[in-house]
Formats: sequence, C-alpha cells, structure tokens
Amino acid sequence: MIPYNDSNPRDIERYAKGLIGKTFQDVLYESRFLEEAITDSKIDYSNPNQKGKLGNLLEEKYFCYKANSDQEPDFPKCGVELKVTCYDILKNGNLSAGERLVLTMISYEDPVEPNFYKSHVWEKCRLILLIYYERNKLLKYNTLYRIGFVNLFSPFEKDMPIILDDYNKIIDKIRMGHADELSESDTMYLGACTKGATSAGSMRPQYYNSEVLANKRAFCFKRQYMDFILHTYVIPSHTGKMPVQLETIIDNPMRLKIMSFESIVLNKLDCFRGWSDLELCRYFGRDYNNNKAQWTDLTYRMLGIRGNHAEEFVKANIVVKVVRIENDLSMNESISLPPFNFIEFANETWEESQVYNYFSETKFFFVVFARDKSVYRLYKYFFWNMPFEDLNRIARIGWENIHYLIRNCKVEFWLKETKAGYIVKNNLPKKKDNPIIHIRPHAQESAYLIHMHDGSLYEYGIIWKDANMLPQGDWMTTQSFWINNNYFLKNILGFK
Repeated sequence: MIPYNDSNPRDIERYAKGLIGKTFQDVLYESRFLEEAITDSKIDYSNPNQKGKLGNLLEEKYFCYKANSDQEPDFPKCGVELKVTCYDILKNGNLSAGERLVLTMISYEDPVEPNFYKSHVWEKCRLILLIYYERNKLLKYNTLYRIGFVNLFSPFEKDMPIILDDYNKIIDKIRMGHADELSESDTMYLGACTKGATSAGSMRPQYYNSEVLANKRAFCFKRQYMDFILHTYVIPSHTGKMPVQLETIIDNPMRLKIMSFESIVLNKLDCFRGWSDLELCRYFGRDYNNNKAQWTDLTYRMLGIRGNHAEEFVKANIVVKVVRIENDLSMNESISLPPFNFIEFANETWEESQVYNYFSETKFFFVVFARDKSVYRLYKYFFWNMPFEDLNRIARIGWENIHYLIRNCKVEFWLKETKAGYIVKNNLPKKKDNPIIHIRPHAQESAYLIHMHDGSLYEYGIIWKDANMLPQGDWMTTQSFWINNNYFLKNILGFK
C-alpha cells in the first residue's frame, strides 16, 4: 500500500514535503526500504544527460508509480501533475528559478485543440505538485542536488486571461502552418519552447503544412513566470514572509476579458502621444535632468507605475527600451544587451547561447521619443520580438563569426596612435559586418592586459573592474552584443 492517499491532493502534498532537505541520492537510498518503490526501472539515474531523470526518480522511488509519458496527470485520481524544477543561488545570495517548466509536448500530428480548458496543457497545469531543488553546477552528480521547496500550485486566477491569450497565439500560428516560426518571445507567461537541439533529427512535418518541417516544441511556463511563482508563492509559503508587492499595469483584471494586455498598455500611452519630455516631467512632478533614466522613468509613469518594475513585465520578461530619434531621423546609439563573459561565451553553442536565449525569450516594449528643437516628443510605442528568420539566419551568422575567433583564440590586437594617445584595435567583426548585431565595449572605462606581437605586455585601465579574460589568456574590455541602430531604424521603425 502506497504511503499516501493518491485521491487527495493535500495528502499527496503532505507526503511530498517529506522530501524537503533531502538529496535525490537520499531518496534512492531510502527507497530500498520502501516496499512499493519500483525496482525494475530501466532508467539510469547516474547519467546526468538523461532528460527528466530526477523527476522519474521521484516518481518511481518515492511516489511508487511507473514513470510514463501519458497525457493524463501523474496522479489521475485527483488531477495532480508532478513537476520537478530547479532554482539557482546567485552570487548575492538571492534565489532564481533556473529554467522554464515544460508542461506537455506540442503535437504536429493532430489538429490543435481550440478550447484551452479541453487541452492537454490545462490537464497538465491546473494543479501542479511543484518540487524545487537547488541546482549546484559544482557537484559532479545531479543526484546530489538537494530539494528545497514543495508546494501544490494552480495558475493565479488573475493570470488566466493572459495565459488563454498566449495559448491562442501559439495555436493560431500552428493552424496557419507556421509552427516553424514559433518563439517563446511571441507570448507572455505560457510559451512554446524547443525540445532537443535544432538539428535535422528533431524536425517534424506540420499537420497544417506538411511541406515545411518544424522543430519539436512543448508548451511551458516561461522561466520568468516560474521565477515570479518562486518568489511570490513558493518561498513565502515556507518562510511565512510576505512577498514583495510589485505595481501592476492592469488595475482591473476584468479589462483583460475584452482587451488584450498589449492593447491596454498602448491605450495608456495614447493619452500622452505628442507630449514633450519637459511637459511629461512637469505633469508627473519629476525633475527634468536630461539623464538616460529620465525617459524610462517617464514611460513607467505613463503606465501608472511609480517605480521601474511592473508586475506583468517582470512575469513576462518584457524589456522596456527607450529610443530617441534626432531631427534627421537618425539615432545616436545602438541598443545594448547584457554584457557577457568571454570564457562562458566560448563554451556556448548557438542554441544554448545567451544571445539566442535572450532574443527567443524576450519581448521588447519600444518607446520612441523624437527630437523637436530642444525637447523630445513621445512619437511611437510598440511591442516587438525578433522575427524567426532574422534571429536564426542573419543574427546567427554574426554570432558565429565572433564566436569562432574568441573560441579558437584568434583575437588579435594592435595599437593605433592618435592625437589623444594610443588606442587598442582588434580583428573582431564590426557593426558593418552584420546587419543586425555587433559587439562593442560595455564597461565604464577601457581596460586591457594583452600580449603584443613583439612579445611585450600592454596594460591599461582597471582590469578587475572593466575587463574579463579571453580563452587565449589576454584580458579585454568587457563587451556586450548590440542591436544595430540602422537595423532598428529600417527594419523595426520602417524608416527608409
């Protein structure tokens, strides 16, 4: 007889909480004394590359049922689905959800279900037993990871209109025969993530477009949404502390039943279209100090947010980018992405790279101010995510050209004399070499520690603060990828 009532969700949760503080290795050891544990499993729990093995381990060795890939919930008598997921401990001690939560595969062999509440997705997410473990990449074996939190979870009622809208966006694309163009950045909370590498072996014909192959994908709760669940629901339920309350853009969730989230956001800014930054500062009682943060602050104020963190944007990984256009319809700067570490970058593949994940998971909210004499006026605002072809064809080529030189220790340096002194030049691809992305410094000051061709060592700047090490041993000013300003003007804004 199993040691819990599999018809009662709360009793399943009670039994599951016995996992808190244990490693997966502990569970394996203790299962020897549990008569109901599955003993004829063919799963190699010691293989760190076996996908889903930690969840399978708990299914067979702790909850005493055979691991399977059935569409019905893992505990069918009460509709509870078991999901095992991870969190990381950051350098500052904070916790962060480590991955998206895969719910169920998207089938390309059958018609899509138009009713979300009749879909396999709803079967898999309406009541989840969430088991969070701490992922420690320094440990040799995954079975040494320790379980930290256990909770029953159902999607928040206020999030359901957005989840429904996300589902409809995904299935609409599939029905149009464009499953090959799906991207997590299409949606907010519910995503369509890739399953397996984007290789020929993982491609499948589409039910609605058999001539075009599409990569295998699954419905998932996106990583940022899982991070929100971790911090506002899971951790508080264990610590008793009230979660940090974020300001919301949607003051009345009932509005989401008649308008999309995007429409509500755009309508809020419609009220201020044509206003100057000076007029907006006066209206919102903000000092007009002309620093870069000013226009971002004004954007959030127009959305009804006094700080710079809107709950919906945080949950959906929507990044606000404010752009200023000059009188000649130019923009002075390209658009920066987060800085990267050269060693980590060298060890990436495209499908697992920071750049690919950033663009495939991130939706941007662009707010454009156009110069009018001495002020900038609110000109345009829109949501955008990078089109599939642009990311996986053009941007990928730019990334691979840079990756090749860094990974293979082929970055070269030389000094160029100018009136202001010497500057360091390198052979990495420049902005003109790719229509979409390029890399350039992302640090307060330049910093180098490099070996020159004549055998001398050139040192400049504060190395530990403004540089990081290349695989070849030289230290170079910390870099980030940038979206080319001419790509933004032509392909995103539509200027000729």
